[in-house]
Amino acid sequence: MTDDAVPDHRASAPVPDLRASDADRERVAEVLRDGLAEGRLDMVEFEERLEAAYKARTYGELAPLTRDLPTAVAPAGPTPVSFTKAPAQSGSWASRIVGGEGSSAGGVAILSGFERKGRWTVPRRFNGFAFMGGGEIDLREANFADHEVVINCVAVMGGVQVIVPPGVEVVVRGVGIMGGFEHPRDDGPPEPGAPRVVIGRFAFWGGVGVSRKVTRAEQQRLKEQRRQERLERREARQELYRARREERQEERERRRHGE
Repeated sequence: MTDDAVPDHRASAPVPDLRASDADRERVAEVLRDGLAEGRLDMVEFEERLEAAYKARTYGELAPLTRDLPTAVAPAGPTPVSFTKAPAQSGSWASRIVGGEGSSAGGVAILSGFERKGRWTVPRRFNGFAFMGGGEIDLREANFADHEVVINCVAVMGGVQVIVPPGVEVVVRGVGIMGGFEHPRDDGPPEPGAPRVVIGRFAFWGGVGVSRKVTRAEQQRLKEQRRQERLERREARQELYRARREERQEERERRRHGE
């Protein structure tokens, strides 16, 4: 299951095996932050549940995290989905190769801009054109119509930025004339089952940039992880300080009794 959605309200029971999206995890995280701010959760409970939320793969794993909060909401968006597809394999790209024609065939920016981002389906061939304008093609939360998609970019005195998630194989075949095609950083071999993205065409007095970035939910998870690590280091320093203070106190007591 790939859609950022919830079980149809007409269904007799929830389907806990359906895959959760980054947006679902963010909604649960927001409820948990509200619970912390209102005093319904202490810091330990909040951190444990937040960590579980960002690790959750399915609705069934998300639902218990907010069940006892009065503001709890179902971890999902408003769009109902069909249950004819089987749940995706955990930890794989299989759920994001959805087939079909794609939700957008191209974008045009003439003295303006275009963007394709969020939950959308990349067609087998996407055409982007920017003339004295700019475009953004963000694939981090996108589904893919096929295991290989082609993104053709033409930038004339303008620019197009393509953002891909880590683990996706990227091939850049574009030509720059007084312009350029940027290659993304190499983050190792592609993940098993990840799609292949081929970026081509040309840039004239313009540029096509390609970069790798994690999703906003992953950025938030990493931020929370770093904050937790800082708290743990601070607690360790405080514990060491308390231990040394107790040692000095015991040493003073021994000297006093020795006198």
